[in-house]
Amino acid sequence: MECRGRDMISGLPRKTAITSQEIREALQEPVTQIIEAVTRTLELAEPELAADLVDNGITMAGGSSLLRGLTTVISNATGLDVKLAKTADVRGPRDERVSRNLELWKDTMESDEDEL
Repeated sequence: MECRGRDMISGLPRKTAITSQEIREALQEPVTQIIEAVTRTLELAEPELAADLVDNGITMAGGSSLLRGLTTVISNATGLDVKLAKTADVRGPRDERVSRNLELWKDTMESDEDEL
């Protein structure tokens, strides 16, 4: 595959050929972090949610879910079925349904204060 961008050493625009092996190596760390985040989340899941996940599996949506083979990697790491959502309709943080029911959702939301 041919890649185009700015050469980090010279600062000049450049194009170069990269192999699928180089891409896999570059993605190894972020994919490992995704798997760790998924498994940590599953470990904290309520029993009812865990039971639903065993029955229905995980449905992924969003940009990184489109990485070829990621569903297989997550399925192998979790033992759950993993599939891609056909469509995803995500609304922003000002979505009135979330704001209206903030008390119901607050325990599931993370913030910078969680790390203090």
